[in-house]
Amino acid sequence: MQSCEISSDSTDDPLSSGLRRHQQPRIVVIGAGLAGLAATKSLLENGFTNVTVLEASDHIGGRVLSVQFGKATLELGATWIHGANGNPVYHLAEDNGLLEHTTEEECSVGRISLYAKNGVAHYQTNSGKRIPKDLVEEFSDLYNEVYDLTQEFFKNGKPVGAESKNSVGIFTRDLVRKRIMLDPEDSESTKKLKLSMLQQYLKVESCESSSPNMDEVSLSEFGEWTEIPGAHHVIPAGFIKVVELLAQDIPARVLRLGKPVHRIHWNYSCPEAEDNADGADHNQDQRPGPAPVCVECEDGEWLPADHVIVTASLGVLKKAHETLFSPGLPQDKALAVQKLGISTTDKIFLEFAEPFWSPECNSIQFVWEDEAQLESLAYPVELWYRKICSFDVLYPPERYGHMLSGWICGDEALRMERCDDETVAEICTELLRKFTGNQNIPKPRRILRSAWGSNPYIRGSYSFTRVGSSGGDVERLAEPLPYTKSTKAPPLQVLFAGEATHRKYYSTTHGALLSGQREANRLIELYHDLFNADTTKPNM
Repeated sequence: MQSCEISSDSTDDPLSSGLRRHQQPRIVVIGAGLAGLAATKSLLENGFTNVTVLEASDHIGGRVLSVQFGKATLELGATWIHGANGNPVYHLAEDNGLLEHTTEEECSVGRISLYAKNGVAHYQTNSGKRIPKDLVEEFSDLYNEVYDLTQEFFKNGKPVGAESKNSVGIFTRDLVRKRIMLDPEDSESTKKLKLSMLQQYLKVESCESSSPNMDEVSLSEFGEWTEIPGAHHVIPAGFIKVVELLAQDIPARVLRLGKPVHRIHWNYSCPEAEDNADGADHNQDQRPGPAPVCVECEDGEWLPADHVIVTASLGVLKKAHETLFSPGLPQDKALAVQKLGISTTDKIFLEFAEPFWSPECNSIQFVWEDEAQLESLAYPVELWYRKICSFDVLYPPERYGHMLSGWICGDEALRMERCDDETVAEICTELLRKFTGNQNIPKPRRILRSAWGSNPYIRGSYSFTRVGSSGGDVERLAEPLPYTKSTKAPPLQVLFAGEATHRKYYSTTHGALLSGQREANRLIELYHDLFNADTTKPNM
């Protein structure tokens, strides 16, 4: 969608001159993550001046959270820029000299790539044995072949049978198991080992999809997620630098931190102020006059608006949409919120004084041999640690020191978040001892963890298409309110952005950024058309 780029001192563009002649539309952006900042930046660059950003937390960035940890910058949230040409995050980072080349390879499975440029993943069993490299490669080829098949259901429109079978996890587990068991060359022990590796691969896949398990991910929709070709990059100075680039030209008066929103009153539904019988100065009674939309903040402040861009995460919408919007969301939009999926993927960083892993090792993958025949990878509360699928070796050591980054997702990640650092460090140390067979591994010097599931302003890592949902639900989530084209209802009162609203790039930083630009462009085009129409009216 093409925007009309103008400078604030332009005198020729009809939007710019129109905005000066008319009262500026009041626009409130809720959320200062990539989507909210991208929308705000686009609006300001195109002549809109009455823009306010409300961010519930005390910092900008949303699910981008870079933390200084000694000499290293660790990413508790977004880590990689996936793909190059056509990726706006890549171009923003490249143009500003932020990139480090990480790998030439495209991800054949999922979207979590290793920090290490080279090296070998060590697949270790819970009996402390390493699975031979050739066996790992043989199984990996089989798994990737089946993974490629999961993409075909969306591309080719093949029927998938009963709804309960429309699951990436069920399809993958059934087909891979069948091929393993029919292989006449493998011994029974080798088959069991491969079946155990299958479960570990599905855990990794769940972390990559940010789903509780792959049984909840829709098979018929799985192939719609689109990968941008090209290498994957990390930003040595931290992904937060991309956030800062988006925010650098946004005036301080526009950004308001620590301002959680209580309710969005739209379609002129803002209640009138009650009579103040005692004469006291109550914030809740200081409500603005008539406006299409009023944003009611938790601290009692009310902001009138012509348009509100909501960039809240899908997790927040699931938790709060019934009370966040007045009137409530239309039934089909509320149903889309309900049907789409979001879960938690957390990282666990462990810092050691010295490496206990070999120089060529780039990750330690946990393969539980007793899980070979499990149908569901859901664990009792006390066994939450079994969902930790792996630890990556952060590279290069000159930057990170001797650091491992572990992955855990789903309900088990939420249970991890409720534990203290000491408990998690002890459990991770015992796991590493068990799987490597090295009982002399010391406890880590320091630990750092993410906690996206319990963050009240995020409530999850990123979205996925759950069984029973589709790309159409993503489109419905993104559709502005009100739906009606009636001239009686002002258009584009409530707009929606964020990674969960991008049909092809959900779960990504570039999807979030593009969604913010998309909603800004709706308003840019709306006022461009209105002011163009105004300037073409004949003089009366």
